[in-house]
Amino acid sequence: MSSLFGSMSIALQSLLAQQGTMGVVADKVANANTPGYSRGVPIWEETPPTFRGNVLVGTGVTIDKVESVRDNILNLRSLQESQRQASLNSYQQSMNQVEALFNETQGAGLQNVLSNFFNSFQALAANPTSSPLRQAVMTAGRNLADTFNQTSRSLTTIRSGLDQSVVQTVDQINQLTSQIVSLNGQIPAVSVAGQDAGGLLDQRDRALQNLSQLVDTAVIYSADGTASVTTSAGAMLVAGNESQPLTVQRETDSGMHDVFSHGTDITPAIAGGKLQGYLDARDDIIPSTQSKLDNVATSLISAVNAQQQAGYDLNGLQGQDFFVPFTPTNPGSNAGAATAMALALNNPDQVAASSDGTAGNNRNATALAELQDKAIVSGQTPGDYYSNLVFQVGNAVSNASAEQEAVSLVLQQITNQRSATFGVSLDEEASNLILYQRAYEAAARVIFIVDQLASETSNMLTAG
Repeated sequence: MSSLFGSMSIALQSLLAQQGTMGVVADKVANANTPGYSRGVPIWEETPPTFRGNVLVGTGVTIDKVESVRDNILNLRSLQESQRQASLNSYQQSMNQVEALFNETQGAGLQNVLSNFFNSFQALAANPTSSPLRQAVMTAGRNLADTFNQTSRSLTTIRSGLDQSVVQTVDQINQLTSQIVSLNGQIPAVSVAGQDAGGLLDQRDRALQNLSQLVDTAVIYSADGTASVTTSAGAMLVAGNESQPLTVQRETDSGMHDVFSHGTDITPAIAGGKLQGYLDARDDIIPSTQSKLDNVATSLISAVNAQQQAGYDLNGLQGQDFFVPFTPTNPGSNAGAATAMALALNNPDQVAASSDGTAGNNRNATALAELQDKAIVSGQTPGDYYSNLVFQVGNAVSNASAEQEAVSLVLQQITNQRSATFGVSLDEEASNLILYQRAYEAAARVIFIVDQLASETSNMLTAG
């Protein structure tokens, strides 16, 4: 009887084990499309054998644990490519806003208004006493100044928006590091209790993935299951069960926010994630573009005013400033020239078309028109200098787009590798389910037969 009951115990244990594995399969099938899910594998373990007389016999099987399939090296590669892609995405999105300000084909930018301005002087040269043509010159000058003003203000607005994005991104980073710290505290406790921490590890992997999309990260996994996180330059973000929040401080000169870790400015060292993309656009391309725009404005104001003063207006008076002269806030700097550019003349008769004071003379109007082809902006014509400015912006967007495509391909390959390693194969799980089902049925059959044998044996003993 003892051997029959022993066999029933083994079969029952097998029955429970097969039930458990089918539960594991059900969970995997349910999460087949869950982002970041790592499939669990049941670890079978033979229960300790025992002696029956002089014979050592098995006592059955049990599921020791459910172990998540993971590859930390593959995870780290995924984090590295994610931060590159996120950086390029945020940079390109930022630069698309800047590029839109110089889209000549869509009617934006300075090229047309710049050409119209010089062409208005050329038209006036054909009839220097014409009041409508003089008015057209003033209108073209006002339009040119307004376009400089609008473009400069738009650049400032975009830069301010990016600065707010930097502040918001730092807040998001701190929220994620707090979440990772919380998970770091739970994972070892679950593991020590002999339970599978796969779900918590998946949550932490997703948090790390999201964090890498915000800032460059370097992750170190410890033997106890915790993960420490720094920036690639070594600024601590997570140290085991303690987070190290980042802070922002407004920089006095630029008015922009810098990122600090424990009182140290780490802004220049940030090398990945959305944060890098925002900072590169905010602190590099936009200031460079703004500076070039101010250079064009300053040179035009100076050259046009000088030529205007060399001529005479319709009343035979010495020419006055055409544009309001620019007075720099800081000596040697053109900062603010585009924003401040404004028409100084208030009467069409003040346009100095004549070079000798006679009303019909057009030589100064011609000289003003010819400024278009003179190297008055850093050794280049206004049109060439502006074209280089537009090329700089377009080239930055184009390079970011090309690099983004390359990184996306690499990231997709890594994602496919992760899916093959960690992901759920429905075909494989269907096969496993049939295998476990057959084993379950066999164990149930053993229980049924043992029960019959035990019953018959009991009846025989009772009858005897």
